[in-house]
Amino acid sequence: MTTNATTLAVPDLCLVVLVGATGSGKSTFAARHFKPTETISSDFCRGLVSDDENDQSASKEAFEVLHYIVGKRLEAGRLTVVDATNVQPEARKQLVHIAREHDVLPVAVVLDVPEDVCAERNASRPDRAALSRRVIQRHQRELRRSLRHLEREGFRKVHHLRGVAQVESAEIVRERRFNDLRHLTGPFDIVGDIHGCRSELESLLTRLGYALQRDEAGRPVDAAHPEGRTAVFVGDLVDRGPDSPGVLRLVMGMVAAGHALCVPGNHENKLGRYLKGRQVNVAHGLAETVEQLEREDAAFHEKTREFIDSLVSHYVLDGGALVVCHAGLPEKYHGRTSGRVRSHALYGDSTGETDEFGLPVRYPWAEDYRGRAAVVYGHTPTPVATWLNNTICLDTGAVFGGKLTALRWPERELVDVAAEQVWYEPAKPLVSEAPGGAEGRPLDLSDVTGRRVVETRHLGNVAVKEENAAAALEVMSRFASDPRQLVYLPPTMSPCATSKEDGYLEHPKEAFAAYRAEGVARVICEEKHMGSRVVALVCRDGEVARERFGVPDGVPGALYTRTGRPFFDDAGLTRGVLHRLGLGIEGTGLWEQLDTDWLLLDAELMPWSLKAAGLLRHQYASVGAAARTVFPGALAALESAAARGVEVSALLDRQRERATDAAAFTEAYGRYCWPAGDRGEDGLDGIRLAPFQLLAAEGRNLALLPHDEQLAMVDRMVGEEGGRLLAPTRRLVVDTGDEASVAEGIRWWLELTAAGGEGMVVKPLGAHVRGEGGKLVQPGVKCRGREYLRIIYGPEYTRPENLAKLRIRHLGHKRSLALREYALGLEALDRLAAGEPLWRVHEAVFGVLALESEPVDPRL
Repeated sequence: MTTNATTLAVPDLCLVVLVGATGSGKSTFAARHFKPTETISSDFCRGLVSDDENDQSASKEAFEVLHYIVGKRLEAGRLTVVDATNVQPEARKQLVHIAREHDVLPVAVVLDVPEDVCAERNASRPDRAALSRRVIQRHQRELRRSLRHLEREGFRKVHHLRGVAQVESAEIVRERRFNDLRHLTGPFDIVGDIHGCRSELESLLTRLGYALQRDEAGRPVDAAHPEGRTAVFVGDLVDRGPDSPGVLRLVMGMVAAGHALCVPGNHENKLGRYLKGRQVNVAHGLAETVEQLEREDAAFHEKTREFIDSLVSHYVLDGGALVVCHAGLPEKYHGRTSGRVRSHALYGDSTGETDEFGLPVRYPWAEDYRGRAAVVYGHTPTPVATWLNNTICLDTGAVFGGKLTALRWPERELVDVAAEQVWYEPAKPLVSEAPGGAEGRPLDLSDVTGRRVVETRHLGNVAVKEENAAAALEVMSRFASDPRQLVYLPPTMSPCATSKEDGYLEHPKEAFAAYRAEGVARVICEEKHMGSRVVALVCRDGEVARERFGVPDGVPGALYTRTGRPFFDDAGLTRGVLHRLGLGIEGTGLWEQLDTDWLLLDAELMPWSLKAAGLLRHQYASVGAAARTVFPGALAALESAAARGVEVSALLDRQRERATDAAAFTEAYGRYCWPAGDRGEDGLDGIRLAPFQLLAAEGRNLALLPHDEQLAMVDRMVGEEGGRLLAPTRRLVVDTGDEASVAEGIRWWLELTAAGGEGMVVKPLGAHVRGEGGKLVQPGVKCRGREYLRIIYGPEYTRPENLAKLRIRHLGHKRSLALREYALGLEALDRLAAGEPLWRVHEAVFGVLALESEPVDPRL
């Protein structure tokens, strides 16, 4: 218990309970040291429920309100002060319970001032002048009885201020919680469970770039990184392995030198109790550690005991973006302090069941995790470290003959070394048991039904409405490709802002201006091919396709539409396209360059008529046919009437214009239609495929590469394949701040569209770009040609009166949709590259399809 102290240390997140008789100065003390919003007083709550702060008959309801507000503030992670007499154990018991319920420390501040002072202060207050002296005396007696029991009641700190002078001279100092290291931003190298494998730890640290330091006996006692990186150990340093003292000596040295941080594992917790002479069961590898420690002196034993005692249950690092603990930690426990938090950090949570090996069945908390902080942990051995819901288990069973694994942060790069041998036979086979293991769990309907919130790295949480999820489920369940192959869906794309140029609805000037306003200096203009969007999953051979993605034997990948449907009904056509693509990739050496056996590409397949024959026949061709049937006769009749002197010149001019527009409409869609798909040796004559982006490879999200690098690799593929199937994508880089460069971009677009091209897509050259304030910039905007837009808006859309109406179009929803789908697409690629389970990848892919059913003008 603190005595005669004027400096009162309180954690920056805790529940401060003021204890003192009425008139002891609690409200004045709170106002002096805490924000008005931090202090909740019983008098104020009485006033809330009865309009009279002194109405003692309202105390029950007032304290219900007080407890509710206190709970909500603690839940939100706010320091909270309770201003009430709190001299009765029952009152304090409820507050201690609330603090424990929210895993914060309760702190008592006792204002112990003389009875006469309390009486004088109450007498000076009009609302308390009639207060009986006996009330003050009762409070003083209850306070005296309470003083010796406060710590036993659960208060982790008790500050006892004796007398008015000590109360008035006191100062509050807010202490950072031991687990709050948000100010440390790394970079970090987080190391999984070591279990006495000292040699493997040396190898891993060396591979990570650390320089080992040894004592006179040649034993490693420290390791420092030349670039100032910090190692973070997730616990379970000891037991089972060949040299637990060696691991302890190295890790303790690194921590003492400031080169490492360490959290305790359940094995350190048990060893610490053993070193204190407590009764423990010497099992699960502790016997080996005890035997090894017998060769060390008493000083090492004491140093180890002190080190284990100093370890904190978990750390919150890097501005709150990273949490490191031993057995995992749900978000509600991050930065909290309680026995429950420590227990979960050390042991995790179990279902209460045991498996066939007699071991507890771990509760899969990571499957439900949706927090923003990445949680890195160990404890449960798994053959492969994989991400799951922004969590990753690094215990890859080094002591069981697996690997010792580290995670580089913030790079999110895994580094591992193989175990030198099986040091300890596991109680059960080393299988993927940790959440997010190599196989993960199967797909489940509950993953996609109802309102969903998908967490993305690039745009935070993206919500999916229940009705949109239902529409996507209909498409996915009836028409979509096998989910194992459906690992990405392309996002929708917004058009550029509406043009004010005479005769144009869309014009490059607006696209360049918009990116310039976002601070994007260089953009790339890519030719927009008029075909059907196709995602191509290309594998090096059929065996890779079968083993990695479950593709049927003999097909080296998959082709599917932007809504996830197989592109061709004919497996032979699919095989032929993928074979040609594979030839292009093989000859360029991209398999070796990217260290992968598969590639995911975004492309356009032409002609448009290959996939849109029904749409052409029933919608577009019928308009053209009607025009060709009606206008010749109508024009002939009007011309005959004009020849007879009838005044029909205005009507005749209008109908001639309409006939011209109708002919332009037919010509517009006709440019994108030609015979294809049923000729040639492999049935591919007339078919053209224009890849324009590499999306992913094994272990890599390639969509984040700059677009000029992307297209350079595509050009190599096209050149190697010989251009029989693969078509290049023409492009031009524009400097948005250079008028001449912008003019050249506009000229290029005008020439492209005049020659029959659909238009272009304008993208930031750097692919994934954030503007001022960190806001995600549109990944691309389409700028479609004047004649192509006839197909979209109808033959007569260019008439001034029609353009005036069409210029009133609302792009806000379309732009929002494009960004959300883009973020979901990137998230799917990130999860795929990280080797996360299928259900995790599918969650993001399904989200893209669901958003596609949001109501938006389809012409945009």
